[in-house]
Amino acid sequence: MVTVLEHEFFLTEIIGRRVYLKSQSIGKLKDIVIQEIPGKIPEVTHLLVHRPYGDSALLIPWDKTAMISNTEIVADIENIAGFELNPLESHIFLKDYILDKKILDMDGHEVEVVYDVKLMFQNDRLFVSEVDFNRFRILRRMGFKKLASYLARYKEESSISWLYVQPLPETISSFKGNVRLNVLKENINDIHPVDLADILEELDGNQRMALFNELEPELASDTLEEVEPRVQRELIRSMEKEKAAELINEMSPAQAAEILSVLPASEADEIIEYVDIESKERVQQIIEHNDENIMLYATQNVIRRPGSTLAKDVIDNYREIAADMDVIMYVYVTDPDNVLQGVVDIRELISADKTQTLGDIMTDSLITLNPDESLHDAVDMFTRYSFRAIPVTDDNEHLLGVVSFHDIKGVKPRLD
Repeated sequence: MVTVLEHEFFLTEIIGRRVYLKSQSIGKLKDIVIQEIPGKIPEVTHLLVHRPYGDSALLIPWDKTAMISNTEIVADIENIAGFELNPLESHIFLKDYILDKKILDMDGHEVEVVYDVKLMFQNDRLFVSEVDFNRFRILRRMGFKKLASYLARYKEESSISWLYVQPLPETISSFKGNVRLNVLKENINDIHPVDLADILEELDGNQRMALFNELEPELASDTLEEVEPRVQRELIRSMEKEKAAELINEMSPAQAAEILSVLPASEADEIIEYVDIESKERVQQIIEHNDENIMLYATQNVIRRPGSTLAKDVIDNYREIAADMDVIMYVYVTDPDNVLQGVVDIRELISADKTQTLGDIMTDSLITLNPDESLHDAVDMFTRYSFRAIPVTDDNEHLLGVVSFHDIKGVKPRLD
């Protein structure tokens, strides 16, 4: 049975505490080894004891711990023989891997720094219950325990259950166990690209690349579009050219051109060589601005439906209908000859009566671009009307494509 004087305490309060075998000091506590179980808080399995004079460290199992007091730790072993063990690759060291490291708060989608870790003693077992982000906790480590506790009371809630956070080491592979890596992958891919972009911008270079490499290709591509140019440049330069091209292929040509424009021309050209042949020429033209015809920026991947389609049918199947589409905020109403008859904003569609058809609710006073107009003309039109996308039609009102504001907002036309 283990005797613990306080049932809740912080990691930094016991790190460095002397460890005794009976009345003999055998070293100081250097770290704590934990074991993770999916869906549960981690349990302490070993104490890592640093020994003086270059002697090998000791790895003492938790069930061989007799007491943790305010001043010392007592081991319940006959002698140290057999405990001079090297740590296993599966061991997770709480101080080394977690303390002072940036972690991703999966609940709030924010990056925080761990200043301390709370431990909880229950039924002769020691668990990791919370991580603490309060910067005043660092005062405790300097010996100002009362001051740290006093100041911490005046800061809003700054601790969170271990179950809601996932550590981000400098390289994810430093966690040899698969549990943490699998949990991290599962949760990261549920975060919206805009939130992921914010997270990546806060991380250090190695952490940023390690996290980005765990994203699925489509999510990585969407996230790359959202991060600031400095981070875009860093991420692309850190990838193999083939990997960068794979992400570029997930984008529209205009989006791809915007991403590649942050690179020196020579580096962009190297990546373009690996881009799919059907996109390569359009991407090059946009980057070089040799041809600013608006059709370079138009996409054919839009939602088209006849006017007789019930609004309810579109809403009920919207997820499937919008899959792989570049423009999803509008439904374009066309006849069998692909003549554009009207446009329905998805927000109006949601509020429409179930019995109404697209023809009933569409806007038929259309603002369109013609295929001979330029990027400059499109920018002027977006500025004037604040649309999120504008269709391109010929003289007979055939729908030739749609230009999304998202695709051209970062592309600057040549000055006249």
